[in-house]
Order: sequence, then C-alpha cells, then structure tokens
Amino acid sequence: MKQFRWPIRVYYEDTDAGGVVYYANYLKFMERARTEWLRDLGYEQDMLMDQGVIFVVRRVGIDYIQPARFNQMLEVLTTVTATGPASVTFKQQVMHESNILAEAVVKLACLDVGKFRPHKMPDSLFKEIKRYINVS
Repeated sequence: MKQFRWPIRVYYEDTDAGGVVYYANYLKFMERARTEWLRDLGYEQDMLMDQGVIFVVRRVGIDYIQPARFNQMLEVLTTVTATGPASVTFKQQVMHESNILAEAVVKLACLDVGKFRPHKMPDSLFKEIKRYINVS
C-alpha cells in the first residue's frame, strides 16, 4: 500500500469556542496533504498552471468520527484509489494517534486552466500517479 502521510498541528484558529476543530477545517487539512503529496511527486500547483492545467475538487464524501482538539498533532493519510486521464480519486483519513477522526473519499478533476473544462493531465504526472494506486 502506497500511502502519503502529512503531519498537521491543530491551532487555536482551527477550533470553535469549545476547542474542537471546526468541521470544514478537516477539508483544509486534507487539501494541504494532497498539495504536499503532489509536491512530493515533484509537481507544484503553479508548475501545472504554467502547463495549462489545474486540479479542482469534483466530489467529496466525508464521515466525521471523532473530534480533533486544540494543540493535538494529527496526521493526514492520503491514498490514491483510482485515476483516469483527467481525474484522481483519493481516500484520506485524519488521524490522532491510532484513531480515525475523519475519513473522506475525494475525487479531483483535471481542468484546462483557461476554459475550466476537463483536460488530460500531463502524461508524466499520469504515469507517476498510476504507480501510487491502491485498490485494496
């Protein structure tokens, strides 16, 4: 299983008045982890924009299981479960120690940066992503 791990600390600004992470911030944590995953593959968002493509979220299904709290160290686990010429699907989990706090399936679409229409991702990136697919 090829899985990318990204650490996140919960800051005060991530929480509500009770010190619990606001639900939308889990999506931000996952976004950061996907960006860092892409960076780890050797691709920067601005580099892809220069090549005329961007990735946008097409669909998210998320389950909130346990709350994260102020100052906890979390880890976002990111696994590629499917890819096509113009899409990538991930399973992402926000973890605290061995506990799953939130779990999501996120599908990204690759778009032409000018037309905002589906566009094939660069061949080199597509080949690299295919190496990371985990179908289990």
